[in-house]
Amino acid sequence: MSVKIGISPIAWQNDDLPDLTAAYSMEQALREAREIGYSGVERGRRMPQDTAGLRKFLAANDIALCGGWCSGNLMVSSVAEETRAIRQQVEQFVALDAPCLVYAECSNTIQGDRATPVNHRPKLSRDAVTAYGAKLSELAKWMADQGLVLAYHHHMGSMIEDQDNINWLMAATSDEVTLLFDTGHLHFGGADVMATLDKWGHRVAHVHFKDVRADVTRRIRAENGSFLDAVIAGAFTVPGDPDGCIDFQAVTDALKKMDFAGWIVVEAEQDPAKAPPYEYSKLGYDHIVEICGRSGLRIDG
Repeated sequence: MSVKIGISPIAWQNDDLPDLTAAYSMEQALREAREIGYSGVERGRRMPQDTAGLRKFLAANDIALCGGWCSGNLMVSSVAEETRAIRQQVEQFVALDAPCLVYAECSNTIQGDRATPVNHRPKLSRDAVTAYGAKLSELAKWMADQGLVLAYHHHMGSMIEDQDNINWLMAATSDEVTLLFDTGHLHFGGADVMATLDKWGHRVAHVHFKDVRADVTRRIRAENGSFLDAVIAGAFTVPGDPDGCIDFQAVTDALKKMDFAGWIVVEAEQDPAKAPPYEYSKLGYDHIVEICGRSGLRIDG
């Protein structure tokens, strides 16, 4: 079994805070990511949106599409409406051999609203999450029939953020709904990183390696800051940064034990004036190579 190492271009091109990364281009992001050694990149909004254009863009940089964000609206839409809304992206990802679609419910999220504290995120009862899970299972089954995996992204500021939310959703959904295991959002959300992997590892299809500066997240919580305030303040960083607090060796050891074979993706949005994208992305890549070697987890590509 082997893994592949990819990256989100968000360090160079932040979709939520474009002014933060205005000095960087998407072309630079892919060129430098490939130079560092990453073999895949998740789709960003500033990439070509048409399939032919995106294929050419990726090929020019010798890099694969290893997933990408999808803003879901299933809480307020029927399954039929949602399949129509995301069909074009699903077809594109299938055509480009992407391993999964990173799906998150965004109809009620506050993650992109800098005026709303992250502490004021939407919170649902277990019954409401269970009802949502039934619809999500239908959507994931439809997506599987198209040849693509739905990887659900628990995310800060959204209705699926903490440990209970994740456990409720996974318990309420069919196996077609897989989990995007994001270390940084788990830690910031107050969940147990390793316990989540132990409990739901058999449903994990995609992995984000994202570290957390715990002092920053504590301050954001205490001062009622927003998710975007947290990003600007440096809540997130890459694996291997001594400022981080997550034990990625333990995570990698667990991935090896469960025979995980998929993408490990570095995703760490930061202020590039404080954390130069090339330098930090290389730090993350080199650290993953090192810990995979110690775990006996072979890297493909």
